[in-house]
Amino acid sequence: MSAAIVPISCFEMKKQAKPAVQKAKFKMGLQLFTIRDAMAKAPLESLKKVASLGYQDLETYGYDGENDLYYGYKSAEFKHILNDLGLTATSGHYGFSDYFEKSKDAMKRFTDQCIKGAKALDKHYVTWPWLAPEYRTLDNFKLLAEKLNQIGEQVNAAGLGFAYHNHDFEFTDHDGQIGYDIILKETDAALVKLQMDMYWIKHASKLSPAEWIAKQPGRYVMWHIKDMDKVTRDYTELGNGSINYIDMLSKIDTDVLQYYYLEQGSNFAQNSIQSISDSASYFKKYLQKYL
Repeated sequence: MSAAIVPISCFEMKKQAKPAVQKAKFKMGLQLFTIRDAMAKAPLESLKKVASLGYQDLETYGYDGENDLYYGYKSAEFKHILNDLGLTATSGHYGFSDYFEKSKDAMKRFTDQCIKGAKALDKHYVTWPWLAPEYRTLDNFKLLAEKLNQIGEQVNAAGLGFAYHNHDFEFTDHDGQIGYDIILKETDAALVKLQMDMYWIKHASKLSPAEWIAKQPGRYVMWHIKDMDKVTRDYTELGNGSINYIDMLSKIDTDVLQYYYLEQGSNFAQNSIQSISDSASYFKKYLQKYL
């Protein structure tokens, strides 16, 4: 006897045929330094615009640790603002370079302020963003590595992650050596994670972002994504530059990636707000499916 044929309704057929929508793995992030002019003039209105463009996650900069202020707001008040707008802040760039020549106690005290400010916003990472030009020697890169380990131990002990963000100067050749190699070799990978700025890697490094990830598995927990002008090699809006992010992101190993942030430091086609709008549109259309 043949098996009974159970009819399928048109509704069920349509339901079965509907392709699954792939949900993004990560929130679309923005480094607020991109719109620092707007944040200085009207932070609340600027954040409302950021949220309206589809950004969900932020990386802050410029925390005033002495007064516990983000963009003129006490950290608790700023957290309420983010909550009301449906935004999170998962990392922050803090001014460690200003303390490079100060005492260990001064650096420790500043780090405690950063930890306090980060916890107030429920961040996961405290990030060292850059090293001032006067300190960029091989000996100072070795000293930097020591400081990164010390800060990493302090931040990790407080229950947060600590990361170092690269620019181009780490790849400057010093008689066959580069500062980035010193940083990576002489820091504890368990204490000091890495925030890869893909623009600066493409701008200055002999290795690609994928090759750096392969060299340092487990360390690149955050990325900065920004494009490079085809002529000047300055910053530009996503999709207008020379970095083929479609090819890169479709192939790259996300490894232990937790957060990424779109960023454009300057060289805006019109203004910073228009740039984050244009970059968001391009990213959502062409790149977000890979992340």
